Amino acid sequence: MHESLTADWAAGNGAPVLLSLPIIVPLLVGAAAALIGWRRGPAWMTVGASAAIALCGVATAVATVDGSVISAGPLRADALSAIMLLTVGVVAVVATWAGIYHIDADIKAGRSDPRRARFYGMGVPLFLASASLAVLAGNLGVLWTAIEAMTILAAFLIGLAGTRTSWEAKWKYVVIASVGLALACVGTVLVYVAATTGHRSLDWAYLSMHAAQLDRGVLRIAFPLLLIGFGAMAGLVPLHSWLPDAHGQAPAPVSALMSGCLLSVAVYALLRYHSVVMVSLGPGFLRVVLLAVALASLVIAASMLLAQRDYMRLLAYSSMQYMALAVFGLAVGTPIAVAATLLHLLGHGLGKAILFCGAGQICAREGSTEFAHLRAILSRHPTVAGISALALAALLGFPPFSPFASMHTLLSAGLDSGLTIPTVLVATTIVVIFIAVVARVTPMFFSPAPQAAALPYLSSSRAQIAPLVVGLIGLALLGTLSFSLQHLLMTAGMIVTGR
Repeated sequence: MHESLTADWAAGNGAPVLLSLPIIVPLLVGAAAALIGWRRGPAWMTVGASAAIALCGVATAVATVDGSVISAGPLRADALSAIMLLTVGVVAVVATWAGIYHIDADIKAGRSDPRRARFYGMGVPLFLASASLAVLAGNLGVLWTAIEAMTILAAFLIGLAGTRTSWEAKWKYVVIASVGLALACVGTVLVYVAATTGHRSLDWAYLSMHAAQLDRGVLRIAFPLLLIGFGAMAGLVPLHSWLPDAHGQAPAPVSALMSGCLLSVAVYALLRYHSVVMVSLGPGFLRVVLLAVALASLVIAASMLLAQRDYMRLLAYSSMQYMALAVFGLAVGTPIAVAATLLHLLGHGLGKAILFCGAGQICAREGSTEFAHLRAILSRHPTVAGISALALAALLGFPPFSPFASMHTLLSAGLDSGLTIPTVLVATTIVVIFIAVVARVTPMFFSPAPQAAALPYLSSSRAQIAPLVVGLIGLALLGTLSFSLQHLLMTAGMIVTGR
């Protein structure tokens, strides 16, 4: 009865409120931060805005789980939008909560100042508003614009430290992201041109309804451009080289938001276009181009992880692996594979929020992000390091966390779809990556430590640990209770595959 009432409210007069809140609330918080500066009040309001996004994701999921679509002006949401809105919200809660203590610690240590903290307090909620707009936009042109806004905001946040290396990472990101977004823009325009009958539109509901009438030749040119363009924002081959530099130099909460939100929203764009191109071109063409990008990205991620000497860069290449697995699920193209992909994105986002925010605390205390200087952190920082170790185990595929279920389902779906050789190659790279990560992090956690003095201002207080604990509990619950999301995930899977 409660779910029915919620769905009726959302489909009726409640839709404008439900769909606009995830955008308006962060915008208001960003404006407050711009006026007030870095204060605990606006900082906690950002956490509240993140929680509001997550709650709106839950309400949207209830309203769309049966396949319904709710709309309000240019905003529209279905089950796919609901899952992505929920992903943005839960990642943001952990990242912004941990970010309060991270920025305070940076100011005390002299690594930041009130001006930079003000920009962080303003930029993060604006980034979240752009992410919400991207997943709720009913128009694919607006989707591209929202990702462009996320990219610009992320660029400024990457260079927040003001150091030479952070500025280099920022401009490398800007150059590569600009190329990617330009390709995605051309691809978007070509999809508009592909509508040879009726009126041309970038409304995704209209395109899905008339997908069979689109010009196939134009779509064969458009989709590879979209894949490379949005793939650049997801950290996929060939425009992936910005990923480790940006994640290594950005403030830890920003790295968490980029890994959990920006990368996922870029994959969401591919999911949204897939539902159109699949009907028009069929699965054969899509599988070839998607598998090529997924396998190439997995091989690059595995090779870089084997040679990695920096903890933050290792986490970045792990994100590349996860986005490649998401594209592999899209290549399989069955509803269950797409459902596993969405669970995969949700679990990855939550896990990376924990890991990057935990890494921010550990590396600040140690004064380095290199494995050579990180030793025996489990004995010296037991709580933060223990949570990080569990989050790493989760992302490596250990039960009861959700990545175990999503990776197993993805591989099973690949075999069931007849993609035996690609699935075996994917499984092999997963094993290689598992070995590479374990080989790198085991000495970091357990080896004897050199003499080093920990900085007292970054002691692991209960307040600092709380968001990481909440995130880890959420990741465990997502794994053990993922069956409760099955209907929603399968509904989204059928939307993406056009079935």
